[in-house]
Amino acid sequence: MDQIQAMKIFIRIAELESFSRAAEDLNVPRATVSTTLKRLEQRLGVRLFLRTTRQVKITDEGKIYYQRCLQLISALEESDALFAHHKNQPAGIVRIDMPHSLARVMVIPALQAFYQRYPQITLSLSANDNAINLLDQGVDCVVRAWPSEDDNLQSRHLADLKQITCASPGYLAKFGTPQSPEDLAGHQAVGYFFAHQRADSHLEFVTAGKREKHQLASTLTVSGADAYVAAAKAGFGLIQASELAMGQELARGELVEVLHQHLPPPMPLYIMYPPGRFLAPRIRVLLDWLISLFSSPAGPVSQNPIIGKIVD
Repeated sequence: MDQIQAMKIFIRIAELESFSRAAEDLNVPRATVSTTLKRLEQRLGVRLFLRTTRQVKITDEGKIYYQRCLQLISALEESDALFAHHKNQPAGIVRIDMPHSLARVMVIPALQAFYQRYPQITLSLSANDNAINLLDQGVDCVVRAWPSEDDNLQSRHLADLKQITCASPGYLAKFGTPQSPEDLAGHQAVGYFFAHQRADSHLEFVTAGKREKHQLASTLTVSGADAYVAAAKAGFGLIQASELAMGQELARGELVEVLHQHLPPPMPLYIMYPPGRFLAPRIRVLLDWLISLFSSPAGPVSQNPIIGKIVD
């Protein structure tokens, strides 16, 4: 069996965590899968899986090899697509990473329209609020809330989302309702932190075209947009998030907007991907669809909520 087929078998074992299910999925004998994996490990000189009678668990070396195999197989598929009908009807897997809230309230609800247009594309969507390395993780593109600082990535702007400042009625009853940023003395903010970064509990406003930061005390610091909103609803302090994100909470009275005349800066959204002269059709059509989704007045940006602090 050639190396490419061996890599495909390895990928399916890793994804299905089963030799039997991998054999069934690939329509090859179970013995072929076992023999191929054994020869692959012998050739590489490492153990790719830990096998017991109950489970198949990938090793650290296997995880590294899995990401490289994904990249190589994707590159081969893209090369074949150059002169195939895929140019007119893109096909294959697109691996995309984006924040939890963005996936839940905006992208996934709209995906049926994408699949109707591109039925031969399969999306592998990971919802993640932490920064990842695209090449190491085998991801084709990511959506984030700031332009790329990595020279090895290309970035395209998706949208700018309006943000607001809000808090729970209980919090405002206890601390008072600020009328201007100068009234924030004595107030609290829900702190927010990202992986490997320092926690922050400041609020930001745009005044006369200039950004102003107001550092507030914090008794609770969280990571993740859902926890950020939950903390505000529980009365732990002020938060700043997309206006669209707070629609249901505002309507139910769980959160109240404050400082209407002093808005935070809008939140930019970007989609990032590795540079290259040839962008696979399957990836290009997804990028174009996302740009259209976010820019359409009738699209999810105007209809569905999205958490403000969804950056990594």
